[in-house]
Order: sequence, then C-alpha cells, then structure tokens
Amino acid sequence: MSTNDNRPASKVARLIEEYELEGLGADLEARWTGDDNKRMSLRDLATFFNQQLLRQALIAADNGTGALDNTVETIYTRLTSDNVSSGVRTDTRSRLEQRGVDINSLESDFVTYQAIRSYLKDWRGAEYQTISDEAKIQKDLESIQRLMSRTTSVTEERIEKLRETDRIALDAFEVLLDVQVLCQACGDQHSVTELLERDGCPCQISSND
Repeated sequence: MSTNDNRPASKVARLIEEYELEGLGADLEARWTGDDNKRMSLRDLATFFNQQLLRQALIAADNGTGALDNTVETIYTRLTSDNVSSGVRTDTRSRLEQRGVDINSLESDFVTYQAIRSYLKDWRGAEYQTISDEAKIQKDLESIQRLMSRTTSVTEERIEKLRETDRIALDAFEVLLDVQVLCQACGDQHSVTELLERDGCPCQISSND
C-alpha cells in the first residue's frame, strides 16, 4: 500500500473516514488482489462499498441497532437496480427517510467502479497481478484432480459400507473415475488431464498455428 502524502484526492478515502469505516480500505484491496476464486471485480467492490455506506447510515439512524446484512443488500437493490420499478424505489426511499436516513446525501455518496479503481490503484498503490496462462491451467487441473480423488474416495467408502451390511453382492472391487471431454468440433474425446496438459484439443491448436 502506498504511503505517499502526495496521493490524489479520493472520494472513497474521504468516505471511509467520514463513515468511520476503519479497515475497509485494506479489505477492498484484499478482495481485489486476492486469489482468482475469491477475488471481486471492481464493479462488485463498488456495490460492496456502497452497501457498507448504507449499513452505516442505517446504524446511525437506528441508534446503533443497524440492520441485518440481507436487509442492507435488499434495500440497496431496491434503490439502485434497473429491474426495480419506480414505485418500489420511491417507497424504499420514503421508508429510509422515515427512519431518519438522509437519502439524498447517501445516494450522492455512492461510488462507481471507476472511483474504486482510482482509490485502489492511485491512492493505495495496489496492483492486481494476473496469473499466467500456464499457472492458471495447472492450478485448475490440480483442483479438478482433488475433486476427482474426493469423489473416488467417497464412492469407495459408500460401496464398502453397502457391501459390509450385505446390501449389495460384491467381492473385492476398485473404483475407476475418468472424466472425459468431448470436442464437438472434431469429435475426439480426451481425458481432462490430457486436454489441459496439451493446452486444448489438437484440432483447435493446429488450426490456430
């Protein structure tokens, strides 16, 4: 994270301070630069950030009682989603005003994904390092292989218990699991391990050379 005092002005940084959301900046950075499976996009982070503003506004309006997470998400959707009717949006705004929320001020504080990007990159100095194609393929292959191993283990365990309780007739056995991928372009079939290690189907690789 950058500690440069000459950092550009940031709406996100200002709001984190105004809404007393200490630690949210580091949380945003961690969610953006995290592992592929846990990483959040800038648009999702903007939604997440705005929901934190809404939550704080509700907590302040309700004298510390706040609202449940799913309530915050529902209210935010009713305020911002294009799929919500104007009637629902108007009713939601009225209910918030009745609870003491300055809805106009709150909505003006909502940020875009561009503001999140500027805050993370320019204000915090964060960078998202994309994983190489080779590393991503290897990582996903290992994940698939773990799932296959788990499936094989569970299958063996269940069959063994059924056999021991005389629910099925079976002597010594072995569970074989082979995930196959069918290329619809050429009709060839490959094991998932072979396909990923080859970087795809030969018919597609050769056509792209």
